[in-house]
Amino acid sequence: MSRPETNTNNTASTVAPLAALRRLEWRVRHAVENVLGGEYRSAFRGRGMEFDQVVRYEFGDDVRDIDWNVTARLGEPYRKKFVEEREVTVLLVFEDTPSLQFGSGDVTKREALLELAGFLMLLGAINRDRVGFVHVLPDGKHTLRPPMRGRGAIHHAAANLFTLPAPAIDAPATDRAPLPWQLILRAAPRHSIVVWLGDFAPRAQPEGWPLLQERYQTLGFRVEDPWERDFPDGRLISAYDPLAGRLVTLENTPATRAAHADWRKQREQSWGRLFPDQRARLTVGTDQNRLEALVRFFRERMGAR
Repeated sequence: MSRPETNTNNTASTVAPLAALRRLEWRVRHAVENVLGGEYRSAFRGRGMEFDQVVRYEFGDDVRDIDWNVTARLGEPYRKKFVEEREVTVLLVFEDTPSLQFGSGDVTKREALLELAGFLMLLGAINRDRVGFVHVLPDGKHTLRPPMRGRGAIHHAAANLFTLPAPAIDAPATDRAPLPWQLILRAAPRHSIVVWLGDFAPRAQPEGWPLLQERYQTLGFRVEDPWERDFPDGRLISAYDPLAGRLVTLENTPATRAAHADWRKQREQSWGRLFPDQRARLTVGTDQNRLEALVRFFRERMGAR
């Protein structure tokens, strides 16, 4: 299992994330100019619009906009008209857990998820959106950077996220904290985009989640290790379990593989309950190109619309 190195030099720990962000920005700009185009904004905006007035329904209008109460009163179809927002507000919720520090290869899940968060923040900066984040630890502590616009401000926010310490592997806490839904409601205006990034182990629906889904466009992004997708063949696996606080050895037996399959089933069911719309959730492997996966995600959302 690989783990991210801890840099004790404050100057170096600041320069390294900024250098990494500059490399990520070059890739993001290339994707925006040559691949993604306007699909990012269209896919993110969706139906996140402010209500303007009720007008008579005409052939070709979106039937989802019909105001059935007004239609019933007047005896002919009327629809809601919306005014498109001038900017998009994106709030990332990075749920940091010990399980994210696992990695069977060169990259941990946490490193890959931070890269994905960096891509999202830089996309917002390039498209002149307001971008912020909430970093949540298992003990419930959090760091909030309110949504802000401007390349420099968003770069500094992303660098701040990159330098926040990961939770201790042996922390005597649960692997997930309550979702800070009240904080999110205060930080992001209605119709914002709320992107929840985390490990998403099997869980019950957190308190406040239905309200967030009603108020915002909610998306879920997660990263999985190849060992999570397919149980490795032909060898014993020894790994440190941060929740149990001990080293465990897994044998490649039918019982172990059945337990792994059952865990994956529970995980996918929980994932689907949190984000029923498949186009609202993205899973990418640590062995896959995160930017390419993000581009496919936006294209699929745009295609569906």
